[in-house]
Amino acid sequence: MPLRSYKATSPGRRWMTRSTFDEITTDQPHKPLLEPMKRGSGRNNQGRLTVRHRGGGEKTHYRRIDFKRDKFGVPARLATIEYDPNRSARIGLLHYRDGEKRYMLIPNGLKVGDVVVSGPAAEARVGNALPLANIPLGTTIHNIELVPGKGGQIVRSAGTSAQLLAKEGDFATVRLPSGEMRRVPLRCIATIGQVGNLDHENQSLGKAGRARHMGQRPEVRGVAMTPRDHPHGGGEGKSPTGMPPKTPWGKPAMGYRTRRGKTTSRLIVRSRHRKA
Repeated sequence: MPLRSYKATSPGRRWMTRSTFDEITTDQPHKPLLEPMKRGSGRNNQGRLTVRHRGGGEKTHYRRIDFKRDKFGVPARLATIEYDPNRSARIGLLHYRDGEKRYMLIPNGLKVGDVVVSGPAAEARVGNALPLANIPLGTTIHNIELVPGKGGQIVRSAGTSAQLLAKEGDFATVRLPSGEMRRVPLRCIATIGQVGNLDHENQSLGKAGRARHMGQRPEVRGVAMTPRDHPHGGGEGKSPTGMPPKTPWGKPAMGYRTRRGKTTSRLIVRSRHRKA
């Protein structure tokens, strides 16, 4: 998964880097696992804009990914490795021994032809999915469930991984990529290994057009607006904000806690905000 650069034939090409896609084995997705995907452009179910700077972009189909890995005891062979426009990680098509086909996230080191299996009796090697109770301490894991049977919810983006640190009672302690240490029920399932496509974070878009292709619209600085449009606006020439940074609606923009997960806060052993 190395990156390639280009000759500076234009200003946009000068700093552009992108994946070589060497690991991709096919450009034709498995059609039965595709779904049409409507672009929300940052709007909620009432049609109101709730997230700014989103809209446009290329049309895509959604790939149904098996985050649950609940087909226990049935071996599956990795048939293809594919690009997914909806996520940073690569996905792979599994051919199960009973004939079923499913997509999974591709961990680093898994190759076409490898066999993976899930369930409590599975071996703790890359690509296999096991309950946390059956995974040895110190193992690198990803695609971790927070509620047993719900499917993996965290550690799913390219290059990320977590580490299983301890087991006590009905919970395991996991160190997440952010540095947060969190307790997760032992019955939750996780996949062994680190998510692939490690060089994703090192890519440089090179030009604004690539961001537009991904559905990102321009972002205007608050100090460039009028006082009517933003608390930072107004003033003659270039002016400081004159206040702690705020959102367009007057709420603090830096360091202001917005988390509302009071029911799960008790499961956080060490916050990601804790300074070393």
